Amino acid sequence: MSDYKLYYWNVPFRGQFVRAILAYAGKTWEEFDADAITDLMQAEPDRQPVPFMGPPVLIDTATGFALSQMPAIAVYLGARHDLIPKAEDLRALTAKVVNDANDVIDEMTLDGGREMWTPENWETFQPRLQRWMLMWEAMLTHNNAHGQDAFLLGTDTAGVADIVTSTLWSTLGDHFPSIGKMLEDVAPRTARLSKRLQETPALHALKEASDRAYGGSFCGGEIEKSLRAVAGG
Repeated sequence: MSDYKLYYWNVPFRGQFVRAILAYAGKTWEEFDADAITDLMQAEPDRQPVPFMGPPVLIDTATGFALSQMPAIAVYLGARHDLIPKAEDLRALTAKVVNDANDVIDEMTLDGGREMWTPENWETFQPRLQRWMLMWEAMLTHNNAHGQDAFLLGTDTAGVADIVTSTLWSTLGDHFPSIGKMLEDVAPRTARLSKRLQETPALHALKEASDRAYGGSFCGGEIEKSLRAVAGG
């Protein structure tokens, strides 16, 4: 039996953060097809494993505990598998980083396809995207003395904040090379951290498996088509 059950669509997007944390922690998980996810979404809230509107949903098979919302799942897994520092300020910063990453992918898809990208609104978005990158760079600079390429919160080992950072920027860069190039130019330390973690065996294997499973898709649908039209990839 797998350690977890994960309900998420057959694309990287929001679910990839959960997959990356599970992979880095050395845990196994089972995923489900679109019909199973739809059936669960349409069930009455009191018949769902946890009341939710949309995936991801994670079920801990050892305890039966179920949780939705990517940031909540990330923090839970971090605490469960010792991937979040014990200090209260660093635990809070971890949650901040995860929520920031969640906001970035919402903005990248214009709130899940509320509207489509055009050359005009993509051009207008560029300074904001760069500011997001600079925020990560500032955290790395602030939390690591002497300009060292250490982990995001200045800790000795990688944690959820680092895994989420690497997953966010490496996934975007892999699918949209222009964004990867922008990150290297604007936030080089963040780019190096992201690359370094992706070279660990667990995350490298996850990337290869994801490439095979998702065929290069990022979020799917018309919003991905419009994003590719303006960002390339």
